[in-house]
Amino acid sequence: MTNLTAPRFTDADKAREHLEALRWPNGPFCPHCGSFDATRLQGSKARPGTVQCNDCRQQFTVTVGTVFERSKVPLNKWLLATHLLCASKKGISSHQIHRMLGVTYKTAWFMTHRIREAMKQDGGPMGGPGVTVEADETYFGKDKNAARSRTPIRNMNKIVSLVDRSTGRATSFVVTAALNANTVSDILYTNVHRTSTLQTDEAHHYKRPGREFAAHYSVNHGAGEYVRRDDATIHTNTIEGFFGIFKRGMKGIYQHCGQQHLHRYLAEFDFRYTNRIANGFNDDDRAAEALKGIVGKRLTYRRISQLAA
Repeated sequence: MTNLTAPRFTDADKAREHLEALRWPNGPFCPHCGSFDATRLQGSKARPGTVQCNDCRQQFTVTVGTVFERSKVPLNKWLLATHLLCASKKGISSHQIHRMLGVTYKTAWFMTHRIREAMKQDGGPMGGPGVTVEADETYFGKDKNAARSRTPIRNMNKIVSLVDRSTGRATSFVVTAALNANTVSDILYTNVHRTSTLQTDEAHHYKRPGREFAAHYSVNHGAGEYVRRDDATIHTNTIEGFFGIFKRGMKGIYQHCGQQHLHRYLAEFDFRYTNRIANGFNDDDRAAEALKGIVGKRLTYRRISQLAA
């Protein structure tokens, strides 16, 4: 278990050194021109951690070009918030971050959204020859844009998720259009190698796109079948387990999620599931992976507020 009083969580200078070691393993790297030829500025007038590029003459710190850029929150509190969000299996609320870090609730809420932005995975298509990918859909929260229906599930946000059994990687998508073969095809063809074996439930929208893969097997949940009796490897239990973690976290920890923010919460659960203990990641490893993802992802409070309006 990680010591939450470790220097990088209590001292801003130690936190900066930790982040520099992750982001600049080969020394300072200029985010403006890409040069490694840089000089650290010393003296009382220089801000701690300031580096000047000897080629373009621009000054920068390790947070420039990241989700932490221009934040007035001390860097050690950013690292602690990142660790807490990564170490909690079902997430940690902004209210809890606000209490533990001694920041306002508004600041804690903004911090957690920035960290979720860093958690977004940019990996290529999953699967491959001989690899099984499970696909399934679930429903969560009210879809404000859906035509009102007497069938409750049709009034909810539609989510399609994929899990690669070989790597344990999970990727999820909020579907804003109708959930049919066309929308499912777009997700599958873009994110899964056609040489993969696809496993789903009996839903009709998987049948047509399933023909494009090396093989497509399904189980009939409507008939009470959760594992094929003739082949125990054919099931969607892996992805059902992922949905279970997601829904317990959303209902038990977060309780409410605006539709416009759902994709970031999914990115958070995808990230923790992909980098879980079963895949060889402990809490420190998971937090380090999240910190590596902060580069090139700016998210301003104004942008989030406009979405929430």
